[in-house]
Amino acid sequence: MTNRRHLIAALPALLAAPALRAQPAFPTRTIRLLVGFAPGGTTDVAARLLAPRLQAALGQSVVVENRPGAGGNIATEAAVRSPADGHTLLLGTIGGLAVNPTLYGNLPFDPQNDLTAITRVAMIVNVLAVPSDRPWRSVAEVVAASRVNSLTFGTSGVGGAGHLAGEQFNAIAGVRNTHVPYRGGGPLIADLITGKMDIAFTPFSGARPHAESGRVRMLAVTTAARSPLAPELPPMAETPGLAGFDMADWSTLMAPRGLPAPIVAILNRAATTALAEPEVVQALAQRGIQATPSSPEDCAAFIRSEAAKWAPVVRASGATPD
Repeated sequence: MTNRRHLIAALPALLAAPALRAQPAFPTRTIRLLVGFAPGGTTDVAARLLAPRLQAALGQSVVVENRPGAGGNIATEAAVRSPADGHTLLLGTIGGLAVNPTLYGNLPFDPQNDLTAITRVAMIVNVLAVPSDRPWRSVAEVVAASRVNSLTFGTSGVGGAGHLAGEQFNAIAGVRNTHVPYRGGGPLIADLITGKMDIAFTPFSGARPHAESGRVRMLAVTTAARSPLAPELPPMAETPGLAGFDMADWSTLMAPRGLPAPIVAILNRAATTALAEPEVVQALAQRGIQATPSSPEDCAAFIRSEAAKWAPVVRASGATPD
């Protein structure tokens, strides 16, 4: 009778043992964090702030690996083709995850189905900026000028957040401003300062120092609500005729499809803890980036909603990768 009681008492541990043995050891080696853009941009900055915190939490090296090109597709495909063991991660962006499937049309992978969401990482504040020698001091004045003559709007590339903001501006305001894509924010700001470009949709962090020196003028943020990082700037949606305008640039932490749930949980806990650290929040904020940690489920739902939102905008714009 005593042996039977002991056996019954031990059953939970015996039943749990196979499950415990089945849990994969993680991590066992260096983790690669892929970034689809060159060093120095907002996505790269977020990755390099996150990597050492992940390393400390996980006990293995976390190395940021820049794989620029094709609007983030090169890095995304590298992540998709990697083993689903948690040792290859991707800092995905609105372009790579929500825009490129429509923009390119024939991608050899599907970001929504071929990747596993871990957490949202950050939202990048973008602004509408104009050269200081232009007379416009409000978004309403830019709308009025656009209806008289088509303006040029510069962005850091086709399919990026700035491009989407410009196309949404055209659609909602009923104007036909001309998109001029640049290879990065630096050349764009240089032409905006000299007046070669009429307006620009660009990250707040890149425009702020030139606004402070009086060389450009920031008129509004592209998000639906005011940003705590730039509370003095109104949302574009507050302009009469632009109700519903909302363009939020963002990044998320992703892994290859099929990543085991226990590893997803480990990575989510490490990343969201890091993104809640005051030092990380402050460092991101200084660069115009707002930390946005989330659950894996919320991250996946967010990406689906963004892809559905921007696909018709991309199609209506007629934009091509070239």
